Amino acid sequence: MVNKKVKSVSRSPRENVCFDCDTYIKLQSENIAKRIKKFDKLYLEFGGKLFDDLHAARVLPGFRPDVKTEMLAKLKDVAEVILCINAGDIEKSRMNSALGISYETNILREIDQLHKLGLSVAAVVITLFTGQPAAKKFAKQLNSRGIKTYFHTFTKGYPDNVAKIVSEEGFGQQPFIATTRPLVIVSAPGPNSGKLATCLSQLYHENKRGVRAGYAKYETFPIWNLPLEHPVNVAYEAATTDIGDINEIDNFHLAKYGITSVNYNRDIAIFPVLKDILHKITGENVYFSPTDMGVNTIAKCITDNAGVREAAKREIVRRYLNALCDYKNGLIDFTAVERNKMLMKRVGVGVADRTVVTAALAKKHAAKAEAVAIELSPKKIITGRDTEIMTGSAAAVINAIKFLAGIEDKIHLIAPINLKPMLRMKQEIFRESKLTLPDVLVALASVAATNSAVDLALDQLAKLRGLEAHSTVMLPRAEMDALKKLELNITCTDEFAS
Repeated sequence: MVNKKVKSVSRSPRENVCFDCDTYIKLQSENIAKRIKKFDKLYLEFGGKLFDDLHAARVLPGFRPDVKTEMLAKLKDVAEVILCINAGDIEKSRMNSALGISYETNILREIDQLHKLGLSVAAVVITLFTGQPAAKKFAKQLNSRGIKTYFHTFTKGYPDNVAKIVSEEGFGQQPFIATTRPLVIVSAPGPNSGKLATCLSQLYHENKRGVRAGYAKYETFPIWNLPLEHPVNVAYEAATTDIGDINEIDNFHLAKYGITSVNYNRDIAIFPVLKDILHKITGENVYFSPTDMGVNTIAKCITDNAGVREAAKREIVRRYLNALCDYKNGLIDFTAVERNKMLMKRVGVGVADRTVVTAALAKKHAAKAEAVAIELSPKKIITGRDTEIMTGSAAAVINAIKFLAGIEDKIHLIAPINLKPMLRMKQEIFRESKLTLPDVLVALASVAATNSAVDLALDQLAKLRGLEAHSTVMLPRAEMDALKKLELNITCTDEFAS
């Protein structure tokens, strides 16, 4: 144990800032404000994530994960939010894999965050409801918190019979959600949550009440005015192979305006029906293509196209490795893995380009134990291996923060003799063989107040955000969640732990 003052060393960033968030907030809020002026009330469908958009942060270095809500906070005087969640996702306990939490918990978390930003939450809509007990239970939980909750069932006639859809048999059967602001944000924790149907139902009811309500879409990806084969757009496909999204040229936009733009297959396929529905509700044709509906200004805020391209390529490799593990865990079909592999080839990258994988496997071979590697910079990779006391994840993180703090490798932040009582309790009570990363970080925190070296080392944890990491084995949930909370870009070899 040491208690002397040690010198911290700075970390070279993995990549330069390639995206201007402040310009993005300005342009995006202005564009939304222009669209609001076209209607008495605008229902804005939000694709992607309101908070914690880590995918965007990875492919657009400099993009802040919560920048979209920073932008919406500037519109809080004119905006309110409706959140949608699919009843089937509640029943299946569907998870937000990036955060390691259920969709229900995600909804509750977003409500709290929106309230802190001063944004009003009008309601939560539980969509495609067919009496699921778990959905009823969640509605009671929301109601107990004072959150208005509505159930939407399947709309009769959807998606082909426009006459029935836009009638009292169709949208008329769905409850109307009273809102008071000119901008209504409609968001959800994941895809296929019924956002579009909720927007259209509201348009039907609003227009019946004499309110000229309109619809628009805020979809971050694919970026409509980047080339189809741009790695950022390909990375979007890699992120959605499980739901089968494929980027295509918006032929409606090309035919109307002679301008090439990119959209994804589901939006292009449904557009003719959507156009007919909007015309029947409003009595006018406002949009002539899926691209027309969008309000995305993101391409104008990219400051380093080459840097963004490289970041997106790295994301595509990560998505392939994640897909292999998801397949092994029975979460996706192998066709999704094959598509991820094809997307890597499309942009000319492979697993070998992810140097942290090679480093982790080399450590495993040399130590004859499972290992984790963390890339602090293109020229410095830190590794850790499973020991009798702790996991490779714990060892790698400790080694990394020691290096960043300028602490010699041979110095123990906590003496092994002091960790053994914790290990014995884990083994005897919890039937777990090693101390995990959360265990070790809590142990370090408990002595930081009296040990300046430990205190300095823990200060380095923030410097791990956005760094690349790889494990030679699929990690248990607790370890993955801890690494993700540290915001490490962790991938794993698709091998089960023994």
